[in-house]
Amino acid sequence: MTITTCGDRQPIRVNARGRHLVVDIHCHLGIPAADAIVQAVYPGPPPGINDFTNARTSEVNRAQFAAIGRTLNTVDTRLQDMDRLGIDVQAISPSPGQYFYYTDPETGRAAARAVNDGIAAAVAATPGRFVGMGTVPLQDVGLAVEEMRRCVRDLDLRGIEISSNVNGVDYHDARFQPFWAAAEELGVLLFLHPLGFTHAQRMSDYYFNNLIGNPLESTLAIGHLIFGGVLDRHPGLKICVAHGGGYMPGYWGRMDHGWHARADCSADCAHKPSSYLRKLWLDTLVFDRDELDSLVRTHGADRLCLGSDYPFDMSEPDPVSFHARLSDDAQARIMGLNAADLLGLTVERPGAGA
Repeated sequence: MTITTCGDRQPIRVNARGRHLVVDIHCHLGIPAADAIVQAVYPGPPPGINDFTNARTSEVNRAQFAAIGRTLNTVDTRLQDMDRLGIDVQAISPSPGQYFYYTDPETGRAAARAVNDGIAAAVAATPGRFVGMGTVPLQDVGLAVEEMRRCVRDLDLRGIEISSNVNGVDYHDARFQPFWAAAEELGVLLFLHPLGFTHAQRMSDYYFNNLIGNPLESTLAIGHLIFGGVLDRHPGLKICVAHGGGYMPGYWGRMDHGWHARADCSADCAHKPSSYLRKLWLDTLVFDRDELDSLVRTHGADRLCLGSDYPFDMSEPDPVSFHARLSDDAQARIMGLNAADLLGLTVERPGAGA
């Protein structure tokens, strides 16, 4: 038996059914009750992402949500899918469309509470197969910290999903300082997941606002955390970035050069930018095995976590086999042990140690 802890909380017991424990750190659950709260005050489509979506993409999106609605919004079919895919545990986080940062703070807090209560209920209904991550109303940092503490202390959620910016404000802004301090104090995982690019006027066609926009947003968020000194001030933060960390892990040399060459690049960042990348965890949702090999080589198997983006059409269709050509040790770490450590899981096997 291998026991890991998450802060001072009790570990969650989970079973490894195959050779390795498999934890999917990138899965979403929609909570319709939260949508109802927001729609009562802000009827109609949310602002932002739909501004950069053409008619063809909107049609495909409508068909997708009609097809996956029950899967996204309930746990009815998840266990069958998890068993089929070889997933022991899903770390379920809110559907990114349920950040609701654009609302007034009180509506945002009410919606966040509904999301978090819904995720906690899903976890409680199926012990050992799900672990929960919540959301907080970051448009009001004080309320966000309050709700994060409730998530951790009252609901036993093991992570908080955050977008890559808050209404166009980036995370090195001083207003977010209390949030980073509280997250570091609580030892809670922050799962950074974007929702399209904020200025995607040239990305309306071909679903570019997702295909290119999401990784670009992740890249910008990492850049601001590094260059803005957030990771210097809060070295204990636990942050996992979706979509393989965007483009930063493949092009960090340019960031390092700018830091060495220009005073405006190094003003708020104590060390060369690439030195901070290993302070972050990344999921492995990169779709190409050569790109996965590159992440293992440059980032390290101990800082990567299997992620599928279940149940969307941009998910990895066979997440376990995607990692099959890695070494046995790398598979064990990436497919489950790293996430178990971040989320505070106790790994058990019937009749054997793990």
